Amino acid sequence: MNQTNSNATFSRRRLLRGAGVTMALPWLESIPAWGAETRAGSAGEAPVRMAVLFSGNGFHSKEWWARGEGRAMELGKVLAPLHDFREKMLFIRGLYNEEALKGNIHSSQTGNLLSGAPLASGGDIRSGTSLDQLAAQTVGGSTRVPSLVLGCEKSNPSVHKNYSMLYSSHISWSSPTTPSPLEIYPALAFDRLFKDEASLGDKSVLDAVISEANSLRRGISRGDQRKLDEYLESVRDVEQRISNAGKRGELQGWRPTLTKPNIARPADGIPQDIAEHMRLMADVLVLGFQTGTTRVATLKLNNDHSSLRFPNLGVDYMIHHLLSHSDTPDWLKVNQFFLEQVAYIARRLDAIQEGSRTLLDNTMLLFCSSMLTGTHEARQLPVVLLGGGGGRIKGGRVLDYLDKPERQMCRLYLSMLDKMDIRLKQFGDAAQPLETV
Repeated sequence: MNQTNSNATFSRRRLLRGAGVTMALPWLESIPAWGAETRAGSAGEAPVRMAVLFSGNGFHSKEWWARGEGRAMELGKVLAPLHDFREKMLFIRGLYNEEALKGNIHSSQTGNLLSGAPLASGGDIRSGTSLDQLAAQTVGGSTRVPSLVLGCEKSNPSVHKNYSMLYSSHISWSSPTTPSPLEIYPALAFDRLFKDEASLGDKSVLDAVISEANSLRRGISRGDQRKLDEYLESVRDVEQRISNAGKRGELQGWRPTLTKPNIARPADGIPQDIAEHMRLMADVLVLGFQTGTTRVATLKLNNDHSSLRFPNLGVDYMIHHLLSHSDTPDWLKVNQFFLEQVAYIARRLDAIQEGSRTLLDNTMLLFCSSMLTGTHEARQLPVVLLGGGGGRIKGGRVLDYLDKPERQMCRLYLSMLDKMDIRLKQFGDAAQPLETV
């Protein structure tokens, strides 16, 4: 190989891009991730967290709406539990996933909700790496647990109309063929945060760099090899310091407001009461963010095509999926119950002060379903985004994209990733973020 040409192509940027970790450059090139400079230039600010909450089967067709701004914003009855958070909320109308329209059933509309990817059918399993896992692969190395993937209903392994029901049971995908393991036991979710033997489970960024570097090493001079070795050693040092900081709690700059759990470990097994189950999972999510144990989480409150019943609401005569095909008062009651879980998490986060902001101000809390109504209406998705994204999102607004030509749901995901300093040229079917988020 020509010496000049090899030097021209070899650089840290080339190396990391080739390894698929270009997005990790901000923390690979800097001090430990907790104290890395933010866009605002402050080294002591809390990191931005991302949580995605999901409930299946859509909502009441006449009561999912919002209009107005700020404290004057009016909400439909489904969203009534979020009344106190109107100034920290974006109601986003009209976004959709084009690929989800092809099957027009629950599985085909849910399996790519967080990726926008085409889905395999006929018994095959193939989707796309989801928003949360892409974020975890980038920022997860700076925390003990790269991501929490929580749920309140067991996955369904059957097939429905030529699509695997695993699609309707999972919103988080660590790769196109691998749904992220779903933790539905509150005690085990708690242990994942705090037990020493919990494994990070994600591939090391350093391993990716070394793998790519070895393929380049043979074609460069000894001097460049020495420079490459020095560079790899510096990457190793950064990654080890980040890992050790997360394990010992010896963090630079921002420190979490809680260093150990302030609630008792939940009892083993799945709670019989669905309300208790959801609250325990919500508490684990909040605890993960508050302690700095993770920055990324998903909480699937139920499956699409769900079989949950709600005796706590006096709605025990019909499963969630069948109830969703009506607009009865009981369906509205169940809708509001799900929104109460979102409000509970938002309230918990907003009560935790992190410097001049609250934990909610430093979080993006996305709530969505894979269809607007139980009649499989997926030409527009129900989307609410709560929180300030570290001061980068202005709430109290209704954003309407229904009549816009570029209304891909993945544009929202690009915007959310941008708030975490993760820059992508494309995600799913979107090539640019939403300008107004």
